[in-house]
Amino acid sequence: MIRVMIERRFKAGKEPELENLLVELRSRAMAQPGYVSGETLRALGDPSLWVVLSTWLDVSLWKAWEANPERLEIEDKIARIASAPAKVSAFSFVWKACWSENEAERWRNTPPVAVKPSGLNQSRRRNAKRSH
Repeated sequence: MIRVMIERRFKAGKEPELENLLVELRSRAMAQPGYVSGETLRALGDPSLWVVLSTWLDVSLWKAWEANPERLEIEDKIARIASAPAKVSAFSFVWKACWSENEAERWRNTPPVAVKPSGLNQSRRRNAKRSH
């Protein structure tokens, strides 16, 4: 698995257009082979800095999406409203540093559903029994 980080800078006032373009880009990325997840962040201390993080099964699947004409068309629209060129970086996971054995054990013992008010959990249990 890999994580891709795209850093972009924008002038104030471009946020609504940018957000619409990023939503369109993400919705198309979600349909691509190998797409796992994504998120969009904006720097607290520098509102001109936006970062998109996406996770892909492997670098070849990311590269295929990176070169996809659909993506390039949207990227061109984004570049027109940016105040600087985008900076794209791809990272591999350092698995040993991601999880310690204690963390892995903690997650194995964590219930799949967080504890909710009892009425909600009972409702979920009823719905789960119906779906089986």
